[in-house]
Amino acid sequence: MNRVIISRRITSILDELSRLTNALYAMNMTDIQRYPENYEALSVDAALRAEQIACRLRHLIYTTTGTRKEEYLSSASTMLNIGIQCKDGIVEISLPSLLPKRKQHLSGEFLLDPLHNALAQYAKSCPLPHFHHCVVCFSHIYSRDLPDRRVRDYDNLELKQLLDIVASFLMTDDSGLLCDAYNTTEIGENDATRISVMDSGQFSIWLQAREKALQAISDF
Repeated sequence: MNRVIISRRITSILDELSRLTNALYAMNMTDIQRYPENYEALSVDAALRAEQIACRLRHLIYTTTGTRKEEYLSSASTMLNIGIQCKDGIVEISLPSLLPKRKQHLSGEFLLDPLHNALAQYAKSCPLPHFHHCVVCFSHIYSRDLPDRRVRDYDNLELKQLLDIVASFLMTDDSGLLCDAYNTTEIGENDATRISVMDSGQFSIWLQAREKALQAISDF
């Protein structure tokens, strides 16, 4: 790639970093108790800018260095602490953040590419089950240290792209005929999302165990 083009792209990323820094300073100065809406808007803006910067840096790496996309995404999935485990026929995927709102689609690539790579790498060493009739459970975990007003409506969350990736590895199809979706909200140490995929016959037992083991937000 032409050095002038590379320099232009790096300069553009530096400009975004400056805007991110300004947003973080503004967050630090905003009284979250008195102006929660302002704080939320600033924090969302900062998070989306950070994710966009990361994605643009990834593309710069792919086009200007010898680092392969698969190689980088393997490191990214490790850095993001994406976890995958299969136990007793149930596949659990843990993600290090809450899912974005639907209108905030820019943040999708940041998480989805590493997730796809993590599932592909896991499948090479540990065969994954293939579900015909299944239930996929989205557990939205909110940090107990932050206000309850952060909790979002399920229909405002970006679930489709995530489900498409999971389905490509685990399901015959993610249509309503073969796949039921269940959402639950929990309180935990940190914001996170957990996706549990299981045969339909296992769901009632799984749900009973979850309700006993975890403290849901409705308990507060």
